[in-house]
Parts: sequence; C-alpha cells; structure tokens
Amino acid sequence: MTEGESMYDTSKQVLSYHNDKVTLPQKERDEMRDRRDSNRTRAKLGLDENRSPKPREFATQGSYAMRTMTQHSDKDYDIDDGVYFNKEDLIKEDGTEKSALEARQMVRDAVDDGSFKTSPKMQNNCVRIYYDAGYHVDIPVYRRVISKDLMGNEEIHYELASTDWKRSDARDVTAWFNGENKRQSPDAINGRQLRRITREIKKFARSRSTWEGKIASGFMITKLVTECYIPYGDREDKALYYTMQSIRDRVELSLEVKHPVTPDDLISKGSDDPKPRFLKEKLSDALSWVSVLFEADCTQKQALAAWDKVFNTDYFSDKLEEETAKSYATVVPAFVSSNASRVVRPRPPFGDD
Repeated sequence: MTEGESMYDTSKQVLSYHNDKVTLPQKERDEMRDRRDSNRTRAKLGLDENRSPKPREFATQGSYAMRTMTQHSDKDYDIDDGVYFNKEDLIKEDGTEKSALEARQMVRDAVDDGSFKTSPKMQNNCVRIYYDAGYHVDIPVYRRVISKDLMGNEEIHYELASTDWKRSDARDVTAWFNGENKRQSPDAINGRQLRRITREIKKFARSRSTWEGKIASGFMITKLVTECYIPYGDREDKALYYTMQSIRDRVELSLEVKHPVTPDDLISKGSDDPKPRFLKEKLSDALSWVSVLFEADCTQKQALAAWDKVFNTDYFSDKLEEETAKSYATVVPAFVSSNASRVVRPRPPFGDD
C-alpha cells in the first residue's frame, strides 16, 4: 500500500502490545544488570588472583545498551559486556605483547571460578559464560591504544581481541543508534518511536520458533530500520506498517547490509545472504495479512485479528474481548439504574374507566 491511503486505526492497540509484550520489563532488565555486575566482580577478582592486568573499565554493549531487547517466552536473554585494558598493560613476562587469543584466555581463566556447571568458553570475538536457564553473557575483550598522528597529536582508539587484534569498539554502535533514534523519531517519549519500531520488528522476527537461525539477526534488523524508518508521530500502526514495507522493498533491491560504524564491513554475508532474503519473504507475508486494514469495510475485529497473525499471538483479540466485556459491564448497570427510577403503574382491568 502507498502512504496516504486510509488505514484502519489500531495505533492504540499496537502501542499497547509494545508496552505489554515487546519491550523488556524493568524487572528483567534489573536481573540482567545483576548478572552483568556479578560477572564484573568475578572478572576483577579472578584477574587479581591470577596476577593479571587490572581492567580500566567495563561497558555494556549490544541490544541491552541500545534498549532494543524484546521479551521472550523462554527468557532467552543474552547480554554483551566488554572489558577494556590498556595496551601497555597486556604484556607477557618476556616483554612481548599478549596476542588477541592470549587476552581472551586471560579473561576466560579469570571468570572460570568453578561456580558454573558449564565452564566459560572462548568464542572468536568474546568469552562466553553459560547459565543453566539457557541464556549467556558474552565478554568481548578490548585494548586501548594510544598513538600519534603526523603532527604529533595523541590519538586513542580501541581494538577487539578477535582472531587477531581488530580496530573496533561496540560503544560506537550504541552511540550511532542513540543518535539515529533521537534524530529520526518524531517523539521523545516511551523510548522514542524509532526504537519502538525496531523492537516491534525484532519481535515479529522472533515470533515463530521455525524461523530461528533462518531470519536476519537483531543487529541487521536494527540497521535496516534506521535505513528505512517511516515516522508517524500519532500513528504507531502506520509507522510499523510502512517501515516493514520500506524494509521489504530495500532488501528486494540488495541483500547486502553494511555495518553502521565501519561501512567497509558487512553485517550480511555477501550479496546472496539467505537471512535478509528470508526476512523479506516474511515481511511480504505480514504485509499481505494486514492489507485488510486498508479495506473500506474493515472491522475492528478483522483489524486486530490481522495483527494477531503478524505477531503469532492472541493478544489483540483478547484485548478486544476484554474491552467489550468492560463496556458491557458498564452499560448494563447504567441501564438497570436508569429504569429502576421509573415507576410503572399497573393498568386498570378492561372495562374500568
């Protein structure tokens, strides 16, 4: 559908769904923060015990830092929390620099205090801590590098301990997204609209277990939303619909998705990545399901059933039933009360005047 066409107004219901079922409740954010803080303490104590360098700082990264995490029925929440060292501190006994692998091993050994059923393991870009409930905490390892430019001015950059030391700092991604959210959103409440639409489309992408591993990652979706976002300050449903349509059309043109802060790098895997293609196909399905909202005789029941299908939920229809029941409960007592005050006089028998 093209912008400007009349669309059945379900803005209130879509926003309600976001608030109730999409955005992460503060209680769960607090629990994640507690796990993060516990691992920071564990890392500091372990590094100290192993006589390893002290970290200069920690920084939460990814969707937790960008506040784009969404609710999951299994509470399968992962968090990235980077640990930063000074480059000059990451030196071995022979005076040579620690390699990226050795830096990750150092952090892995520090957090492996014997309290986990599954020992922390090294990944290519982080140390991963596993919890019995199924979620995990990733700890990327960085070093702070001080260099000088041609004029002798001091420059600072950060490098990630990947397969080798790689210039990178995930905090740049957080700053990028927060900037885009503030710049593009027409509002300044409830996280701002671009962030909400990002969460809603990520929620859609995780709405079917059969899509897992096939559809675009949350980071890829976040980047595509910032590219394709269509703002509607007073219509959450329109902003969601037209942004979904815009992403579908964008991916139709190219399956490549560039990294937001290092444009030479791709989030997607080349020009024929099946994951953005899968996202495009599922967005096309969703857009067809909600096309009923553009029909002149669309009813509220039909409109909300369409959003139920998009998100694979009963939330919208259940809300309609609740509102209908509340409305009935309000109307009936009022009707009874208004009639109770009326005196009905008995009619005289036939023949009596």
